[in-house]
Amino acid sequence: MKNKKFHKIKEEIRILGIDDAPFPSHTKDDVMLIGTIFRGGTWLDGVLRTYITGDGEDSTSKIVKMVNETRHKDQIGVIMLDGITFGGFNVVNIKEIFHQTGIPTIVIMRKFPDFEKIKKALMRFEDHEKRWSFVLKAGTVYKIENKEPIYIQIHGIDLEDAKRIVNLSTTRSAIPEPIRAAHLIAAGVVTGESKGSA
Repeated sequence: MKNKKFHKIKEEIRILGIDDAPFPSHTKDDVMLIGTIFRGGTWLDGVLRTYITGDGEDSTSKIVKMVNETRHKDQIGVIMLDGITFGGFNVVNIKEIFHQTGIPTIVIMRKFPDFEKIKKALMRFEDHEKRWSFVLKAGTVYKIENKEPIYIQIHGIDLEDAKRIVNLSTTRSAIPEPIRAAHLIAAGVVTGESKGSA
């Protein structure tokens, strides 16, 4: 499936930002995922919710289902994920998300990932090779000089288009607003009040 071509990236491109809610370490229970749909980095259009299994294998399928079933789908230009692991080590296959939704995916990271540490942590799972393959499939990590440097991985979108979308949606902090808002909402819903900055 070829990368999506953006002839012109509008300031109000619809972005779905996804983050998980706080959860106990090594939980096997359900973990909430929150998705916020933003116009660029300025206007919240909607909020989505789903649940994944802590340390499970269903994050990709649950995100795909959440995206494909929302009435907003046809308007979403890109999906942003806060990292590729949710609910502990429930690793997302970003290639599969693009292939099943047709929407490009951008992974947002505040720091360059420690791949050796991730690989070591995955060894405790019987299917560690499969989970590690999802990490590898996320591809090259690119540094973006934004308000503060952040790192991204992409699929289904050209790097320059991804950079443009990240920059225009970063309006309140060092990370794009759809991710920041998803983080705050998820934390507030689960704990009663979001704490600190996203």
